[in-house]
Amino acid sequence: MSQTAPPATPGKAPEIPDERLLRTSPLRKLMGRPELGSVVGALAVFVFFSVFADAFLQTSSLATVLYAASTLGIMAVPVALLMIGGEFDLSAGVMVTSSALISSMFSYQMTANVWVGAMVSLLVTLGLGAFNGFMLTRTKLPSFIITLGTFLMLTGLNLGLTKLISGTVSTKSIGDMEGFTSARKVFAEFAVGGTTIKATIVWWFVLIALATWILLRTRFGNWIFAVGGGADAARAVGVPVNRTKIFLYMSVAFAAWVSGQHLLFSFDVVQSGEGVGNELTYIIAAVIGGCLITGGYGSAIGSAVGALIFGMTSKGIVYAEWNPDWFKFFLGAMLLLATLLNAWVRKRAEATT
Repeated sequence: MSQTAPPATPGKAPEIPDERLLRTSPLRKLMGRPELGSVVGALAVFVFFSVFADAFLQTSSLATVLYAASTLGIMAVPVALLMIGGEFDLSAGVMVTSSALISSMFSYQMTANVWVGAMVSLLVTLGLGAFNGFMLTRTKLPSFIITLGTFLMLTGLNLGLTKLISGTVSTKSIGDMEGFTSARKVFAEFAVGGTTIKATIVWWFVLIALATWILLRTRFGNWIFAVGGGADAARAVGVPVNRTKIFLYMSVAFAAWVSGQHLLFSFDVVQSGEGVGNELTYIIAAVIGGCLITGGYGSAIGSAVGALIFGMTSKGIVYAEWNPDWFKFFLGAMLLLATLLNAWVRKRAEATT
């Protein structure tokens, strides 16, 4: 039986209910989540390799997949926030190597505790992130140009300074230096009850939780979405656009420092040419996770799912005993499919609101 609206009082406009008070169905909320498409894709990839790779479901294999996802996911989380803010960072991959090189060479050359080198590396790496943000906001050039320039400069510095100081393309071993054991537990791996746990997994989960809280529960999170949706409009309503973008670049730099220390304290030496090309993988993980290239839309959880898809695919191909040369093909196919699926989900969500 249909309900009719109560008659309007003569001389008084009928009341229009506040749309913010209307109940939204759980299904509609789910359809509006930016990571929905990536979750569907992750389930499909998991089922696929569970069928075609016998070793995929073994505990050791899943642990390896999770570790591979975490090494990428640490960077994918802040890169996703930066993309939500409407910008890119093409220097993120080599910045990871730069942070490891600075920490290693400073500790070795100064014969200092490795924690001193790590702290110096943190300050320098944060400075690199601030430089990217400052140049972007001051010059008004596209982030593609600014960070491409930083990428090229860091690539040259990594190789040139390493050869100048160490005489080779790799750093000297610091495995016997003071503080290495404790730093290895923080950045590489540690034991709990006889089980070895990769530190990157813990860092990854912490960054996911922190980034999600910032995006959904803080005013700064609102600023990130506003800046990505339209910087001029955000500035008009009082959002500190420049400060927000600089902070986002510094958050990418912090994650690069964490990843760089993991690289160093896992192997105690660093190759100066590493990291080139990884910046595209970080962006791919964020896009697969639901971030839009145009900014203003995405989530930290989605980037984590994108990193998990990457981990499952890279290791699943190995467990299935396929030729690893096909990995790039699968990664590209997933990027296209995930982008199309995310676009469809977003249109459906907008149509139901």
